[in-house]
Amino acid sequence: MRKNIVAGNWKMNKTLQEGIALAKEVNELLAGEQPACDVIICTPFIHLASVVPLVDPTKIGVGAENCADKESGAYTGEVSAAMVASTGAKYVILGHSERRAYYHETVDMLTEKVKLALANGLTPIFCVGEVLQEREAGKQNEVVATQLASVLALSPADFSKVILAYEPVWAIGTGKTATPQQAQEMHAFIRGVIAGYYDEDVADNCSILYGGSCKPSNARELFANPDVDGGLIGGAALKAADFKGIIDAFK
Repeated sequence: MRKNIVAGNWKMNKTLQEGIALAKEVNELLAGEQPACDVIICTPFIHLASVVPLVDPTKIGVGAENCADKESGAYTGEVSAAMVASTGAKYVILGHSERRAYYHETVDMLTEKVKLALANGLTPIFCVGEVLQEREAGKQNEVVATQLASVLALSPADFSKVILAYEPVWAIGTGKTATPQQAQEMHAFIRGVIAGYYDEDVADNCSILYGGSCKPSNARELFANPDVDGGLIGGAALKAADFKGIIDAFK
């Protein structure tokens, strides 16, 4: 059975000290209870080694927001999958729309990142999604299917280790949110692509998260959809109480 997951993506926010405080606060809010979903916080690279030992690993997983597409070497400023894993982090976000748009990450680059993440024992949270112009042109399915190529190249065994996240890019940081119906339609389409490439069992066992202005106020309605298995949370993950409110949507 696929897992329900709420993952926070802090993006380029929080100093080290602020990040430590936020991680402690999330950890304290979950003390004394067992969440009804898996909980992950994905922090800037510099936070990882400090945050990992601060949280209860039975309740909170820790991940990075990216990793390099090279194993090691003279790549100034890059952070390898092995480096991420060495901090004790277990997850890594790959293919986020901001990485694709601002840093021109391609399908081939992301294919390498996914392979390196898996080789180092990390679970990729792999993002796909269309921009507003593509949605308005009715090309969202075509765009998402093309982006999925980076993970559909994997063996069924390796693909089973990947978490997917659908981001309607037009709903990130804009205050707009895909309707529950729009989210369900795309998640069902993604699951259908997976079933066509592998089989129904592989598709049924893949967790697909929604990532687009998910808040405590709309999380329960979004997560009620049969193909929406949780959320990749941006802004609301920066406030412990809001993040906890989204986690509680699975109660």
